Amino acid sequence: MKKMIRLTSGMIGLLMVFLDPVAVFAQNPKTFTVVVDAGHGGKDTGTTGDRRSKMTEKDVVLKIALKVDSILQNDKDIKVILTRKTDKFLELRQRANMANKAKADLFVSIHCNANPNPKARGSETYVLGVHRNKDNLEVAKKENAVIKLEKDYKIHYQGFNPDSPESFIGLEMMQEEFLEQSILLASMIQQEYEKRTKTHNRSVQQAGFAVLRLTYMPSVLTEVGFLSNPEEAKFLRSNEGQEKIAISIANAIKKYKNILKTESEFFSENNDPTTANNSNIQGEKDDEYNLNKTSDTTQPSNAYFSIQILTSSKKINPKSKYFKGLSPVEFKKFGRAYKYFYGKTTSFEQARKMQARARKAGFKGAFIVGFINGKKVPASQIKLK
Repeated sequence: MKKMIRLTSGMIGLLMVFLDPVAVFAQNPKTFTVVVDAGHGGKDTGTTGDRRSKMTEKDVVLKIALKVDSILQNDKDIKVILTRKTDKFLELRQRANMANKAKADLFVSIHCNANPNPKARGSETYVLGVHRNKDNLEVAKKENAVIKLEKDYKIHYQGFNPDSPESFIGLEMMQEEFLEQSILLASMIQQEYEKRTKTHNRSVQQAGFAVLRLTYMPSVLTEVGFLSNPEEAKFLRSNEGQEKIAISIANAIKKYKNILKTESEFFSENNDPTTANNSNIQGEKDDEYNLNKTSDTTQPSNAYFSIQILTSSKKINPKSKYFKGLSPVEFKKFGRAYKYFYGKTTSFEQARKMQARARKAGFKGAFIVGFINGKKVPASQIKLK
């Protein structure tokens, strides 16, 4: 049975984890770097499709990649790096190295599909993973076959055999850290295709693509359609078709970037709840700002301070390495969101030290909150010690 990942808007929301802004914007908080890779090139033509046109896969995807670049250039917060701007041959490792050297936030590789059945149609976007079925294996083998055109490929790819199913085992572990972000982007790309190109949505899938294996960031490989389908090939080779596909990919990238930017800003120093002039963040602005206005009532014995370090739509194991050694960490559910808290103390001075420790660990928006009888309250309601 073919395993596909098809996400609804609601399911996408579950993947929108509030990420560490340091990890999200590796280079500069104002610059989001995307490597757009036009697959194949030069002596590697890719699929020739229905052979009715001299425009092969390498030509189609280059035109699309250039259009994606042109669209994204209008967004001042995005920096685009093209792996190739002309018809030239690039090794897979060269493409990946460009992205790794640039410390890119995203890697998007663009390809066209082919199938012996001329009726096969639609778009599909892949994230790295072990092939789940024969079809996915064949697609991966086709795209990985370029390795054989490279000199000393057995040395450069450490014995990786593009024809061997065993070579794919364990690949998905290489990018486990980025899998959720990759699925999120891939799902957005597929939704944009479906909305704009009216193409059949073959959904998000997993397979062992070598070029994705070699990158160290959220990465996807998108098959924009079948050149082996005469009707779809006509669309893919047309300027209108390429424009619609490029807009779809660019829009998905911008939406992905905006999600991460919003989440990053939530935890930025500029939105620190200790700052008096900031807007209300879920009603918690005054938690620290009014700490001098302590309660005159008798303090319950089970009142304490804690450090809120994260808000997420996803449930995360408190012992996860994501929390970078902070312990103990516990979570409480508020509506559809999970809030994560580090430590407990009745001493405000100790709470300040814990807050500093959390911020040093990368949770720059960490702030002090209070709990009374297990209920979260503004820190100002806790009698200071």
